[in-house]
Amino acid sequence: MKYNQTTLDKLEDILGEGDYVVRYERGTFQSGWCLLEQKRVVVLNKFLNMEGRINTLVELIPQLNIDFDKLTLESQKLYEQVLRQADNAVQSPE
Repeated sequence: MKYNQTTLDKLEDILGEGDYVVRYERGTFQSGWCLLEQKRVVVLNKFLNMEGRINTLVELIPQLNIDFDKLTLESQKLYEQVLRQADNAVQSPE
């Protein structure tokens, strides 16, 4: 996965299409993010660099309840890739 603005935008699109709102705020987040599940809001630490933002979203997205059928075809492909990556990380822990 490339660490660029396009990738970040596509990951944010997955969340948006899944009815989540992504916000960048200041705060003392242990892991760089905070999830307000009742409001479907993902809050990321605004001081994370692009690589940190992408890694955080890749780690977070598999934990969320996202309706696959609501995603565009492009988002579905990336979503599946993120899920495979998360599955591979679980199967082969470091």
